[in-house]
Amino acid sequence: MTLNTDHLKRCISTLESSLALYQKAEPNSIDQEVFRNAIVKGYELTQETAFKLIKRALKDYGHGGKKLDATPIKELLRLAATHGLMTVEEVERWFAYRDNRNNTAHDYGEGFAKETLTLLPGFIADAKTLEAVLHARLGSKE
Repeated sequence: MTLNTDHLKRCISTLESSLALYQKAEPNSIDQEVFRNAIVKGYELTQETAFKLIKRALKDYGHGGKKLDATPIKELLRLAATHGLMTVEEVERWFAYRDNRNNTAHDYGEGFAKETLTLLPGFIADAKTLEAVLHARLGSKE
């Protein structure tokens, strides 16, 4: 099976742009709030896209689709490390990203800004690394 990681790449790029625009916006302005909301959605979408690709990749390692659909995200991340798609250190960081993402669903305000914005540069770097590994291992050979 080959994986197309283009959507993940696009999500990462959009998230990077939203973060850059947020940082340039006037503090406490409506523009900054709009970009903050875009970051929340981009953060969520990037994670969900990454998890879907990890599930697809794990099928190539003999894991069944129905079982993977019922597998908690953190266990999927552990399986990804087992198959060399991520390092143990990356998995630990992804745990923190996932926990933070679950919190952003309830808090788009000041709490989000403090915690999530500090995680974003590392998250973007880790998402790029994951995309590159998935593309190198299972991407189309065009």
